[in-house]
Amino acid sequence: MLEALDLLIFGIYLAAVIGFGVSFSFRNRNSNDFTTGGGRLPSWALGMSIFATFVSSISFLALPGNAFGGNWNSFVFSLSIPLAAWIAVNFFVPHYRKLQSESAYFYLEERFGLWARIYASVFYLLTQLARMGAILYLLALPMQALFGWSIPLIIAVTGFSVIIYSMFGGLEAVVWTDAIQGLILISGALACLGVIFWSIPGGASEVFSLAMEANKFSLGSFELDFSSSTFWMILIYGLFINLQNFGVDQSYVQRYISAKSDQDAIKSTWLGALLYLPVSLLFFLIGTALWAFYQAQPELIPAEIAGKADQVFPYFIVNQLPAGLTGLLIAAIFAAGMSTVSTSINSSATLILSDHYKKYIHPNPSESTSLSVLRMASLIMGLVSILIGWAFNGVGSALETWWALASIFSGGVLGLFLLGFILRKTSSRQAAFAVLAGVLVIGWMSLPAILALAGKEASWEQPLHSNMTIVMGTLTIFVLGFVLSSVSKPKLN
Repeated sequence: MLEALDLLIFGIYLAAVIGFGVSFSFRNRNSNDFTTGGGRLPSWALGMSIFATFVSSISFLALPGNAFGGNWNSFVFSLSIPLAAWIAVNFFVPHYRKLQSESAYFYLEERFGLWARIYASVFYLLTQLARMGAILYLLALPMQALFGWSIPLIIAVTGFSVIIYSMFGGLEAVVWTDAIQGLILISGALACLGVIFWSIPGGASEVFSLAMEANKFSLGSFELDFSSSTFWMILIYGLFINLQNFGVDQSYVQRYISAKSDQDAIKSTWLGALLYLPVSLLFFLIGTALWAFYQAQPELIPAEIAGKADQVFPYFIVNQLPAGLTGLLIAAIFAAGMSTVSTSINSSATLILSDHYKKYIHPNPSESTSLSVLRMASLIMGLVSILIGWAFNGVGSALETWWALASIFSGGVLGLFLLGFILRKTSSRQAAFAVLAGVLVIGWMSLPAILALAGKEASWEQPLHSNMTIVMGTLTIFVLGFVLSSVSKPKLN
């Protein structure tokens, strides 16, 4: 259980974030203020927001767990980000800045018709609901051990806290709270690493000595094998995931068009992307340092905790950190989760207004009506995410369930975007056929994992690692679209 000082620090943090976020409600005079911050946001704050969107509570807890239980193979994912960011600032950012649409999927409608925009928008909303539910639940697991509260209560407290400032403060509140939460997250992680280095007999040199002997810094096998977690498999998977983030994720696109200028948009994208690289390295170093810490002092950790890598970091936070610093780390974990959920709520509300309300209900709503729709959509998305978080309670593996759902919901959108962006002569019908084929491939590759989560066994095994699902789905759509357009040579729609 936490000491009174830690609870006080955490309580002050939570109240300050909510109060600070709600204070921006007075600056939301119209829907543009709510969705883009009225063009008032500096590039460094947007960059911190992009970084905070990258880092969820999953990252804060899972990355040290990966390093503790294995090696640095998963760090290869971060190495793909600079290449994805280079592609983004040279192609995606100028593209969306030129369009100046609040919807990331406006371009798909222009290129392929209304069906493409609806498809991408609906599947994005489903992805965000699954993502928010998974983050709220996974955040609640260590919090339950730390506070002793029930998991549904923690999910509700976290969810309602984020809903309040997202609903009233709009994108400006989300970005500025992301920036603050990002700084808290980095400060907490650095403080934790410092305590480990200070506390282990022999200091930091002992950490590196033990880790080198055990090959804990290995990036994995360099064989060209895509059926297991090799260096190349993780690198390609990371590239496709990050191209999806930078290229078709509504939350990133909103930040591109919210910048004051094209240069500011480029600066914020580079800042958010490149900041994640050293911070993710920091998380992996914490995991490796924890392994060395408990190797040197095995009596400090129960065997049942040591055998569950994801629980080691929360255990260390509660049992080894001094009072006050524990509260800071708890705030940092909450910061990681809240920043990601608030971003999803705001981007989803923006899509509901632009892609659905204005399309089906009222094409030219007044500013007051638009603001009401944005706030109501924020409330509904937040409440549904809490319900989904509760539904995750009791699932065998929430993280694997989220990965399976994310592959199905979002795997085809990147392929469709690249098809339209790169191949100018692909028709709407050809694109629809390619997307259908891609979704079938994604479903075929995802189904064994989904059946396994349900306690059933598929009658086949797909030959590739499950992370390759998005890669194969995207390539199926792009290659098939290329073949169809090359064979028939249609006129541009």
